[in-house]
Amino acid sequence: MAKTQDFTTVMKDMMGAFPVDTKAMEDAFKTQAALSEKMSHVALDAAEKSTEISSKWTKETIAKMGALTEAKSDPADYAKSMTDFASAWAESAAEHMAAFAEVAKKVQMDSVELMLAAGKDVSEDMTAMAKKATNDMTAAAKKATAAK
Repeated sequence: MAKTQDFTTVMKDMMGAFPVDTKAMEDAFKTQAALSEKMSHVALDAAEKSTEISSKWTKETIAKMGALTEAKSDPADYAKSMTDFASAWAESAAEHMAAFAEVAKKVQMDSVELMLAAGKDVSEDMTAMAKKATNDMTAAAKKATAAK
């Protein structure tokens, strides 16, 4: 009668021949966590600056609206007041939109810098992992050959 082969031993031997380098995986995780932290700082800094710009713009708009709300004796003064407000608001809008564009430009530059640095770090981690895996596989192959 045929005896069934015990695959537990086969699997155990096979898994032992392919060791996992947990240090390399830990380093890769740390690199990813550091990148995430730096990207979060970039995003939070941009959000803070954008909020400051919005707040400043709102305060300026409200201050300029004061002249709009004043009672006028001549109806033409209302039109002039509205024209002056629209002109000042358009100038303010251009100024603040330029400030938003600067924030966006800084975010883009910082993100590219971080991604380039992360690519270098990941490449180094992958090279180290591949080298370690090659060395481990070579050692396992030599050990398996020597055992026969």
